[in-house]
Amino acid sequence: MRSFRTSLSVAAVALAISLAGCSTAATNSTSTGTTGTSTTTTTTQQAVTAATIEEDTHYDSDDLTWDTAAEVAISLADGGSKVTSSSSTGVAVDGNTITISAAGTYRLSGSLTDGRIEVAASDSDTVRIILDGVELGNSGGSPFVVQSADEAIVYLEESSTNALTDAATYTDQGDDAPNAALYSMADLTIAGTGSLSVNGKFNDGIVSKDGLVMAAGKVTVDAVDDGIRGKDYTVLLDGAYQVTAGGDGVKADNEMDEGRGWLLVSGGSLTVNAGDDGVKAFNTLTVSGGTVTVAESEEGLEAQHIAISDGDVTVTSHDDGVNASGSSSTSADAGAGDAGAAAGGMGGPGVGGMGGESAAGDYTVDVSGGTLTINSEGDGLDSNGSATISGGTVVVNGPTNDGNGALDVNGELVVTGGTVAAAGSAGMAVTPGTSSTQSGVQLTFNSSVAAGTPVHIVDPSGAVVATFVTTKSIASLVFSSAAITAGESYTVYTGGTADTKAGLTTGSIEAAEEQGTVTAGQYTQAQGPGGGGGRR
Repeated sequence: MRSFRTSLSVAAVALAISLAGCSTAATNSTSTGTTGTSTTTTTTQQAVTAATIEEDTHYDSDDLTWDTAAEVAISLADGGSKVTSSSSTGVAVDGNTITISAAGTYRLSGSLTDGRIEVAASDSDTVRIILDGVELGNSGGSPFVVQSADEAIVYLEESSTNALTDAATYTDQGDDAPNAALYSMADLTIAGTGSLSVNGKFNDGIVSKDGLVMAAGKVTVDAVDDGIRGKDYTVLLDGAYQVTAGGDGVKADNEMDEGRGWLLVSGGSLTVNAGDDGVKAFNTLTVSGGTVTVAESEEGLEAQHIAISDGDVTVTSHDDGVNASGSSSTSADAGAGDAGAAAGGMGGPGVGGMGGESAAGDYTVDVSGGTLTINSEGDGLDSNGSATISGGTVVVNGPTNDGNGALDVNGELVVTGGTVAAAGSAGMAVTPGTSSTQSGVQLTFNSSVAAGTPVHIVDPSGAVVATFVTTKSIASLVFSSAAITAGESYTVYTGGTADTKAGLTTGSIEAAEEQGTVTAGQYTQAQGPGGGGGRR
């Protein structure tokens, strides 16, 4: 039996991680931990969940019920729009511009090829607009603008199909001018069970310059720049969202106000194809349910704090898959990066992290449940601070170049539960840190293992405790689960059979080739060329 280093290949895993701990907006308390010689200040944040959403946002489920007898019906037609129910002083029709200036419920049907719906109500008014078979276009700007209101609700009538398309060039491009096909200066809620297609030909698709709650509906967005953008917060409670964006897919971008700029996905399904980041928040990005698929992106999920506690998350990225980074100041010692590199030398057990480029700051990745699958060309799971995995399943199909790693944590990677399988290059392999209570094994191969090859980890009794098939050739695999016992010796095989073509699965070592043995809990930190590599 040779010592464990060999050529191996693994076919990419389709199981997901669930980044734990619904973090959110407001800062609660600060705890300080030590990693090697660097000190990392981590901010604990108040949880925002679906259960508390009515306390934490403008959203109120009562707003989704109303007296139908009080509806104001508006029929849209080029040159012939009119109020067809009892007249309302809250509606003004001026050619193809319909202005709503009072609180109430307004049911719209029909189409305008070159028109606008504009809400200009009091800052204390709630304006509810029901789209019941509406098609709006505009040749010089946005077809749907909320200039003022306390809250605007866009309700998609059951079984209705609705569409908004803006101009490719806006007449008014001032700093405060609308820049999206659906644009709101007030808190905005989208609900109902109908469908809405938004074509942002100028810039963004859907924008709220305040808070944005997507409560339900089937919404498709195609935008030149950002797809769906809230400022203070962006929330997906339910519904189905398909976003194609030249810039970021879905985001919350308030960088100025403390406790703002957070994003929550708690249900429904979201699919994103983005030219830049897939799902992004300035502050905290939380997934506590639903399905999130970032099919294409530069960076998949990005925020200062990223928390996954439930749901199914799948990320494909040209750069980092999950990236905890941003404009946070660090409290780490200036020399921590060099000290960490020294600590992570050959044979050091469980140093945990230290991508080798910079000191750890106030950034966190926290996975406590659900599934997360990452397929990245840059770092797979990357935190410029610390990372914790306490539950769920995390599968990383990481980079093939040594300038990036499947796991890249500047502070400590703490694993206390769940299942982690992180495969990729060997030059920057990061392993669980000394604070971890769940053990694992680190496999490093002399030459790469071809994609599609089963890799089996076998315990001292001969039982296969894990079979992993990756979609890429790999040189390194870090695996941790409750099935691994610290200090025990595990034999590694390649080949044989697997019950699925990719991911964590079950399999047999019959006809497989024995590669060597590893001891659980004994890790060697690797430092690749270029430090952390890529975008951090």
